[in-house]
Amino acid sequence: VAKLRSSWGVLLGLMVLIYGSHAPLITLTKVDGRVPFNPSSCVVMIELAKLLISLVTLVLTGGASALRAPLHLVLVAPYAVPAVLYALNNNLVVLMQAYMDPSSYQVLSNLKIASTALLYSVCLGKRLRPVQWLALGLLMGAGVCHSYSSLDLGELEGDEAEEGPRLHITAWGLLLVLVYCLISGLAAVYTERVLKSQKLPLSLQNIYLYVFGVAINGLSSFSSVASEKSFLEGYSGVVWIIIAGQPPATHSCICPLTSSSAPHLPDETL
Repeated sequence: VAKLRSSWGVLLGLMVLIYGSHAPLITLTKVDGRVPFNPSSCVVMIELAKLLISLVTLVLTGGASALRAPLHLVLVAPYAVPAVLYALNNNLVVLMQAYMDPSSYQVLSNLKIASTALLYSVCLGKRLRPVQWLALGLLMGAGVCHSYSSLDLGELEGDEAEEGPRLHITAWGLLLVLVYCLISGLAAVYTERVLKSQKLPLSLQNIYLYVFGVAINGLSSFSSVASEKSFLEGYSGVVWIIIAGQPPATHSCICPLTSSSAPHLPDETL
């Protein structure tokens, strides 16, 4: 029991570190107030790393024979839906940084917990305990209060603009956050249903998901490369830290949770 608690403590600490540093790291990559790299190319690199980790995990757990089994479209196609949803959200994360500060993003993006729980209850018929409803209410109340106190309806002027970094979010940024949280909840609930409805090794299901993720983000990346930046243009040490940190954290946190009765975690990588 003590060893299990210790493992969960390490996982929790890893999740807090990765997700807490995510928006600040993206902000650190900015040059003249803009992200210098192609967000889709970064997501492709992260999805590739996740795909490799899943392949290694499948081989180490003795499931390599599953890779030689014939593919059935009915089994594989459902994984395209969450891949598309996650691709949208992964690119939304970078876009939102232009309309709010990193702290506001971290606070408001937690509303995806509420959207996921609500959709989990409605779509999968799972009942939430009163204390869980209370927690969701507090979370949503905190988001509303933060949005109200930080909302900017106009441009900063004069001395206010020279004060430097501060808590702020625009009306457009608030709309993007709400869309982001809704998509995140839909993707998590749909993925949960797919993963637990098919009798396939978890690593193999992750491989299907990440293959679609690489393909979708790859198409987006190379379509923009033709008209804008090259694939790795604008990459810095901070960008590589983001890429290196996301796959192991997502994989180590999803595997134990998905194999239990807990809902699937949102798989946003950026």
